[in-house]
Amino acid sequence: VGRAAQLDTVILIQGETGAGKERIASYIHQHSPRARKNFIRVNCGAIPESLAESELFGYERGAFTGANREGKAGLFEVANEGTIFLDEVGELSLVAQSKLLRVLETGEFMRVGGSQVQKADVRIIAATNRDLDAEVQKGTFREDLYYRLNVVSVQIPPLRERRNDIPALTQ
Repeated sequence: VGRAAQLDTVILIQGETGAGKERIASYIHQHSPRARKNFIRVNCGAIPESLAESELFGYERGAFTGANREGKAGLFEVANEGTIFLDEVGELSLVAQSKLLRVLETGEFMRVGGSQVQKADVRIIAATNRDLDAEVQKGTFREDLYYRLNVVSVQIPPLRERRNDIPALTQ
């Protein structure tokens, strides 16, 4: 994890719920060249499918009924030059996965209702408790996105197998 922090690349953290994936992601950010920039945490499982695109990439004024009058920056814009932590990335819909894939491939996105391409200089750390290999086989997770996220893979054993880590984690 210490070596991975120094690499400015995408990291996929996999492990059971409660294994400390968010703590590992925070450590990676704090020990990376982007440490002085924003660290944005996103719980992908808590974003309703209908709002995922506007939350991640923002929206222009008047993009939809109930939209903020001035529009809104998305989490990728807020994280610019920093790190975005996509927790429970396996929960994203296939539509949101395709939008995320575009950002990973090109570093570009468009706000909902927008016509101008935005640039994202963001390090992505993703985490999941799902077996993404199995999700790819079932067709619920995009294979191309899985390979883009799985550049550096970190497997976190469950805490029951690392009892000596519990005091450090609680502090």
